[in-house]
Amino acid sequence: MLDIHRTKNRFSMKIFLAVLAVVMVAAASWWTGFRSGVKHQGAPAGHKLLFYRNPMNPAITSPTPAKDEMGMDYVPVYADDAQKPAKSLQQQADDFFADTPPPKVPGLSAVTLTPQEIQLSGVQVAEAVTAPVQRTIRTVGIVVPDEARIHRVQIKTSGWIEQLFINFSGQSVKKGEPIFSLYSPELVSSQEEFVKARQLARQQKGLTGKHSPGQQLEDAARLRLKLLDVPDDVIHLLETTGKPLHTVTLLSPADGYVMAKDIFQGQEVRPGMELYTVTDLSRIWVDAEVYEYEAGEVHPGQEGSLTTSFDPSLRLTGKIAYVYPYLNRDSRTLKVRFSFENPNLRLKPGMYADITLMMSAGAGIVIPDSAIMDTGVRKIVFVDKGQGRFEPREVTSGVSSNGKIQILSGIKAHDHVVIHANFLLDSESNLKAMIDAAMAPKQQAGP
Repeated sequence: MLDIHRTKNRFSMKIFLAVLAVVMVAAASWWTGFRSGVKHQGAPAGHKLLFYRNPMNPAITSPTPAKDEMGMDYVPVYADDAQKPAKSLQQQADDFFADTPPPKVPGLSAVTLTPQEIQLSGVQVAEAVTAPVQRTIRTVGIVVPDEARIHRVQIKTSGWIEQLFINFSGQSVKKGEPIFSLYSPELVSSQEEFVKARQLARQQKGLTGKHSPGQQLEDAARLRLKLLDVPDDVIHLLETTGKPLHTVTLLSPADGYVMAKDIFQGQEVRPGMELYTVTDLSRIWVDAEVYEYEAGEVHPGQEGSLTTSFDPSLRLTGKIAYVYPYLNRDSRTLKVRFSFENPNLRLKPGMYADITLMMSAGAGIVIPDSAIMDTGVRKIVFVDKGQGRFEPREVTSGVSSNGKIQILSGIKAHDHVVIHANFLLDSESNLKAMIDAAMAPKQQAGP
């Protein structure tokens, strides 16, 4: 009898545990549903649920609640959202009296957000203003000598170098300073010819007057010495002493630095040989390159500023001296030559320099460039219409500089454009356009 009671008690306990498990499962299911309902209790009652969408990518949807890769809940999408605020009277009046309503942007629709949604998404706006439009072109150039200030030292007669006064490349030299002395049989004979012609001219001076044959020979001999680059002080010494010099010292043709030296003491030289290259570096060129789309905006005479990375205190102002008439086929760039004064020779050939050009495009409508969403095919801006309503606009932009961009069409002055979180608005706008397009055939078909 005792065994029967024990068996009944065990059976009752099993039934109780089974009922308890069923109750716990039901309670868990109810709690899960309750939490899901709490999450989405913001949805208006009685409205049809269409699907759930990924909060970061509206193109990803799910027929049931889900989470994305970051653990964020999918957002429910309903056929109609009664919580979205309606247009204000001012908005209705603006729309009614508008001269030309803005064209709709294919694939995008206006978005309306609650104040809480605006705050959570971090939407920020800025006013479109009318202001001077400037474009900045920045490029890098290389310092090169001014070709008009490069002098080649050559001789016009054969001879031998007796002495060098400039012994190495890079040495500075002043105009008129001696650079080398030359022994040349032709120069010696030309000096003797000049001395004899001068003696003859002095003998005939009292006989035939100023234009005697001797005077004409003297003038011709003096001209010959000048054409052979014999210095004036050597000619004056010949007139004083009447004795030809064994060597003639030639002088530097300009101030500058010896950039090349191709002679040595005792070397035989011939006409046409380049003995020295003297370059004046008090003014230099900077060869820079601009992109092909900027080529039409540069022209000679424009001012540019020069800075360097190695000397932040250096800032020079110069002008475009020449614009090359052809592009570099490989880099698709146009070479532009700037001319700068070079005080204290702080710029040296071969250095790199940063060039900045400011281009003025007059006055126009200007907005922060962060408001532009460039897809490569079109440029979109969201305009704040008030009361949480944001309208997409397709715009045409002009020049941009220093975080600002010129707007040629699409918005007007004093419009307020979204400059932050506009990509979230674009996502919402794209989704709403998809929903409107999906609902349109059903509405046309009717009940």
